[in-house]
Amino acid sequence: MVFHGPAINGILDEAHYREKFGVSNPNLKVLSQLKKCGTEMFVCGQNLAADKIDPKTLSTDVEIASDALIVLMTYQNNGYSLLSF
Repeated sequence: MVFHGPAINGILDEAHYREKFGVSNPNLKVLSQLKKCGTEMFVCGQNLAADKIDPKTLSTDVEIASDALIVLMTYQNNGYSLLSF
């Protein structure tokens, strides 16, 4: 799973999500459960740099990738399919 663009808001840690939206981050429990089930989760490092988002503000369940497209191409080359909205 790769996060980029506005979806990065959903992986903010509790303190930074609450600061931005005024409520607890409802996604953190799901992210934790997905990680426990073996789901690999990445966030686009290029997007973080472009939007000046400090990686320390993100959930520790998500790994920083150098670029979302590289992760997607790698997984597609290994037989996975891209599901985008």
